[in-house]
Amino acid sequence: MFAAGTGPSQGALIKSLSFVKKVKMGKRMEKALKEKAAASSTSQDAADDESKTPEPYSCTGMFEQDFTELCRRSGLQQGEIPPVVIRPKRPPTPPPPDPKAQTQVSAEDGEEEQKEPEEPKPTTYTTKDKFQYFKPTVQVEMENEDKPATVTEIYIRGWKVDDTMMGVLKQCLPTIEKLHTLYFWNTGLTEKTIAELASFLPQCSNLKNLTLDGNPVLEENFALLIGDDSLLANVSFRNNHITDKGAEMIGKALSTAKSCNKNLISLNLSYNKITDIGATHIANGLRMNRVVLSLSLASNQISDTGAKKLGEVLSRFPLTHEETVERRKLIREKGSPDRKSPSPPSRGRAESKDRPGSKGSGTVLDKTDKKRDKSSKKKDGKKSDKDKDDSPTKSKAMDAKKEKEEDKTVKGGAKKDDKWKKDTTRHGSKAEMQGTKTAKGKKTVGGKDKKGALLPESETPDVVEAINPLMDSVENIDGQLWIPGNRALINLNLSRNQISEGGFKALLLGVQYQMTLNSLQPNPALKGLMRISLNKNAISPSNDAVSKLQELMTTRDPFYKPPSQSPDGDSQSHGGQ
Repeated sequence: MFAAGTGPSQGALIKSLSFVKKVKMGKRMEKALKEKAAASSTSQDAADDESKTPEPYSCTGMFEQDFTELCRRSGLQQGEIPPVVIRPKRPPTPPPPDPKAQTQVSAEDGEEEQKEPEEPKPTTYTTKDKFQYFKPTVQVEMENEDKPATVTEIYIRGWKVDDTMMGVLKQCLPTIEKLHTLYFWNTGLTEKTIAELASFLPQCSNLKNLTLDGNPVLEENFALLIGDDSLLANVSFRNNHITDKGAEMIGKALSTAKSCNKNLISLNLSYNKITDIGATHIANGLRMNRVVLSLSLASNQISDTGAKKLGEVLSRFPLTHEETVERRKLIREKGSPDRKSPSPPSRGRAESKDRPGSKGSGTVLDKTDKKRDKSSKKKDGKKSDKDKDDSPTKSKAMDAKKEKEEDKTVKGGAKKDDKWKKDTTRHGSKAEMQGTKTAKGKKTVGGKDKKGALLPESETPDVVEAINPLMDSVENIDGQLWIPGNRALINLNLSRNQISEGGFKALLLGVQYQMTLNSLQPNPALKGLMRISLNKNAISPSNDAVSKLQELMTTRDPFYKPPSQSPDGDSQSHGGQ
């Protein structure tokens, strides 16, 4: 009975075990399928993430935070991101030794014993870890080191700024409101990175100083940085191996017959490879430029030919055909509103007392009408400006005055909306200062609203407006139009070149012409050359032209102080003391 009873129980046990095994296998399969599905979904999500563009980063104006985040997003590893550090400053001068330090006298033997002070730690230099000095860093200066958004100057020295790094700077530099100085020294810039730099620098509204030293580029496209839309005031291109090719592009960027850089004040082109051909291109750029105040061409390869061209630009020069054509266009554009005379009035309009005939139409009131007008004025007891103009003597005086003013504007003035002048709606730096002139000679800043009504004007101090040199007074010599040269340039550095006696004489004539012109036509904004550096050229310091030029420029130096004139008796007494 027992054996017969165990059969069914063993079969049921075997069936239950097989069922459990199947359940476990099912769970394993289900788990494996879930893991496989999860892995596939994860890979799909990763693929989707790779295909999707990352969310763009919005710069906050805090340079260190923006720079680090943009470098990380561009694919740089943590150790490859240059740290942003405060620019090291020269340690202050250590204080002098204490004068109160005195010798101490021993009470036992009565001998003097001088107390030796402890030697202080050196403060004239700072130390860093090994190789830390050579690691790439971005040095900054701030108005307030506690506020990261007050970066004013950025210095990058001695490491390559590639396309990726320039792209990072393109995003974060325009958001720094107080940035005014950018310095690249030996950073391996290329044609592409310079073009990229030139594309976003105009977006930095307060950036005025740019230094690109030690960055030779084969294409020499540095002129892109000082184009018409540039806001830079001080630019340095030292030691960039600039040849005549780059000098030609820089000269055209300074000015042409139709355009002019209106913001650049100082340009440093020293330690390059500019010859007489390049100096001629730079001189041509100064023909129509009245903004550059300082130019350095030191340590180049300029000889007498280039110096003579610069001397010609300083004195006077004839206009080229292109410049003459542009001058005629400007005069025509300026005179077109005055030349348009109104249509001849009708008979009834000419006889009307309220609306007398215009002067330009050629109609003249007869004597009876004038007497009738005068009698009516006396009866009414009112005299308006229009009635005063009816007098023949006054009308003649007004016509003569108008003609004289037109002559002055053609000779020395220019139209407000002249293309050569600075666009008043573009940058607003100098345009706000210019304003419009009133009858009293003061300048006001105002305008009209949409309906044409005059807005309230606020008076500002007189500011000398930049005048297009093509609209300056001309002199006809042998069929050519000659205009005065560049008197805006006040500092010229031609040291360490190859200039000899001929070049010195040309520069001397240019300075003498400027002084004569200043005495005849004084202009507070155009005083002429005040300082010129000509050391270490191909001429003896004892040469007559050198001594005359030095003597002439000594009195023009703004820092020159003439010797005090004292009586002979006083000088003798001082000498005897």
